[in-house]
Amino acid sequence: MKYNKILLLLFLFAYMNNNAQEIVTAGGGTLKDWAHLKLYEKENEQLKKIADPNRVVFMGNSITQGWSNFDASFFSDNPFVNRGIGGQTSPQMLIRFKPDVVNLNPKAVVIMAGTNDIAGNTGPISIENTAENIISMAEIAKANNIKVYICSTLPAIDFLWSPGLEPAPKVIKLNTILKDYCIKNNITFVDYFSSMVDDKGGLKVPEYTAADDLVHPNLAGYKVMEKIILKALD
Repeated sequence: MKYNKILLLLFLFAYMNNNAQEIVTAGGGTLKDWAHLKLYEKENEQLKKIADPNRVVFMGNSITQGWSNFDASFFSDNPFVNRGIGGQTSPQMLIRFKPDVVNLNPKAVVIMAGTNDIAGNTGPISIENTAENIISMAEIAKANNIKVYICSTLPAIDFLWSPGLEPAPKVIKLNTILKDYCIKNNITFVDYFSSMVDDKGGLKVPEYTAADDLVHPNLAGYKVMEKIILKALD
């Protein structure tokens, strides 16, 4: 009986291991590639062959990834590289920071994270831990002589895919921690929040997002962000 139980456990382990790649995690990865390192693997290999002294990598989630969909020319007309992955949280970004940012040898990195942490996409995480993950990315960049721009998390009144979490005050708390860190460490804090928040703590509807979204900017929202980040980069 004991022998049969061992065989059953071994079978279940082998089955789960063989099928792990089929289980999709937040951010489109799998249990075998939780941080979705393969998404930009081929593009990264090509970029590493091309030297660009002014390259800037944008690290983020769907808000960053979707930027290229709304205004592709913002990236194609500038030495900007989009490395956003929809649905990702800060721990996933931290794991892929080396291959998706550092190994591309950029002059600067623009980091925006936190929305999906607050939404609990990869499980519960404190605001402090989220801030620490973002700060860790900044420290890795600085250690590799990459200039750092930490962006505020965009305002959000609710998450339609995970409602009822009351994210507005949590976003403010995270942004306060990040801004204080930037001030103390001579890092540029890019404040999108102040220009895009409404009187309830959400992203302005319909100016900068749709009523059936509440989180992702529309083209007008991205244009506001472009103006702010370009001024910071200059």
